[in-house]
Amino acid sequence: MSILITICARGGSKGIPGKNIRELAGKPLIEYSVDIAKKFADKYKGVIGVSTDSNEIKSVVRDMGLNVEYQRPSILASDTAGKVDAIRDMLLYEENSCGTKFEYILDLDVTSPLRTMEDLELAFADFRMNNLALTLFSVNNAARNPYFNMVERQPNGFYNLIKTVDRATLTRQSAPQVFDLNASFYFYRREFFESAAKGVITDRSMIFNMKHICFD
Repeated sequence: MSILITICARGGSKGIPGKNIRELAGKPLIEYSVDIAKKFADKYKGVIGVSTDSNEIKSVVRDMGLNVEYQRPSILASDTAGKVDAIRDMLLYEENSCGTKFEYILDLDVTSPLRTMEDLELAFADFRMNNLALTLFSVNNAARNPYFNMVERQPNGFYNLIKTVDRATLTRQSAPQVFDLNASFYFYRREFFESAAKGVITDRSMIFNMKHICFD
């Protein structure tokens, strides 16, 4: 079994400039992801890859003990570039550098770091057990439900529930269960990146419901 652990951190954030290396509770935000990536890599003999276009971020991560040689192309570091394309590009780079083909890819999102080793281990075990699954992503229970208390504008200008079912949904408890993506971590099988997929959600996706708060 071989696994690549990816940490994507471009330098051009508009909302919070320099957010990936801004200090949070005494250390750069990215360090939370680096720390757990090291633990996971040690346990599963993984390789850690950092995808960034920023020399400043590279310098910070190198101080944490990571070797960062990959340079994210500018076309994959724009506001409109998709993350899956960025991961795919780094995957091919790391496979060429290591001379191996990874079986699994774990992506850790820098801006949603409240994950634990237990989260990752349990999710990875679930993912490996289902040979048909292409992806697994972390979620939390949703506070709102599109079958019960979320509405959208209809073509006639009036508003109705975003999703409906054949029977009347009278209570929150009887509505189908839904989840919020919390953008903390994503597992992929290598097969996923052989497709032209642009997003993590496929018709063969699993979830891991985190039992604790996970801020993005």
